[in-house]
Amino acid sequence: MCIRDREEPSPPALEPQLYERVDALRRDVADLFAVSDTTLDFPAKGHIRFRGQFLRPPADCFDELRRRFERHGYTPMTEKEDDGRVALVALPVVFAQHHPRWIINLILFLLTIGSTLYVGATYGALTMEQAMAQAREWWNGWPFAVSILLILGAHEMGHYFAARRHNVPVTLPFFIPLPWSYFGTLGAFIQLRGPVTNRRALFDVGAAGPLAGLVFAVPVLLIGLATSGLGTIAPGQQYEGNSILYLLAKLAVFGRILPGGGTDVYLNQVAWAGWVGLFVTGLNLLPVGQLDGGHVAYALFGERSRRFLWPVVIALALIVAYSWRQGAPALTWVLWIFLLMSFGRVHARPLEDISPLDPRRRALAIFTLVLFFLCFVPLPLVALAR
Repeated sequence: MCIRDREEPSPPALEPQLYERVDALRRDVADLFAVSDTTLDFPAKGHIRFRGQFLRPPADCFDELRRRFERHGYTPMTEKEDDGRVALVALPVVFAQHHPRWIINLILFLLTIGSTLYVGATYGALTMEQAMAQAREWWNGWPFAVSILLILGAHEMGHYFAARRHNVPVTLPFFIPLPWSYFGTLGAFIQLRGPVTNRRALFDVGAAGPLAGLVFAVPVLLIGLATSGLGTIAPGQQYEGNSILYLLAKLAVFGRILPGGGTDVYLNQVAWAGWVGLFVTGLNLLPVGQLDGGHVAYALFGERSRRFLWPVVIALALIVAYSWRQGAPALTWVLWIFLLMSFGRVHARPLEDISPLDPRRRALAIFTLVLFFLCFVPLPLVALAR
């Protein structure tokens, strides 16, 4: 065994305990991982790096390997080295599922119910006075509130149950109320309190939300469109914006491409919630950073997924430039370019980053990324000329 200490030597009284712990850990995993050399305090203080080879496929044995590491107070993380060997790093921490403090989640959810009821009740108001009058009958906003919370709730619970299935520590969903907006909410999020095990788990957690949300968003949209009417487009009227899926939904319900011929659909509360559901799904599926699409892209392509950042940013910048020349700037993407440049470089890296996706998940990952193009709205919430 070759042990090198990259930092200052440990105090003599602790060295025997440390060496015994390292040796016990090596012996405990000897039937799963053949160690060729060991390095202490690398790549950081308190870490232990074992280099060698798995004796079984990592995807089949990593959960058992992790359980054995956790018995000694460590969590394993792997990466492939240039010489073909595997670096198995023992992180001096164990990630455990914490009991959720649900009271904050409940308060935020109740506030979001109130904010979406307000937006639904004031939907279609043309003046502030009209909006305030409609807001006094806040219960009339229930179609929008129920529809949008159903879509967002399904999205977040998809993430939550996928994370729990893979034993990833996770919080309950946090809903964000925002009554003075088009949507009544900034959406919702869950917080992972520990890393996912492998790319398969990363894909399941990332894709479960958008797929679960769409299961509800598409029927809500179709029901809303079927109960909405057509009307004449007024010059300068705000237009929600077409995605491919939204365009096809209007074609299926009305039998024509809309807007067209000076006519468009006037969305009721339910249809508006369905559109918002598709729009939010498209945003989440941007294949960048720690967005849902970023998780799916990393699970499918690994480190190569980092190359998507600049093409996405450039594409959004071109959309902004085009919309500006048309006299209806899509300012939404200015904010998103700033957010992606600030936070889009960080990916959620799984502990076992060697095993690729299995064929079924690979096909589903490709389908999920295709959904991004179907749900993406290039020109959202802009003024539309006749």
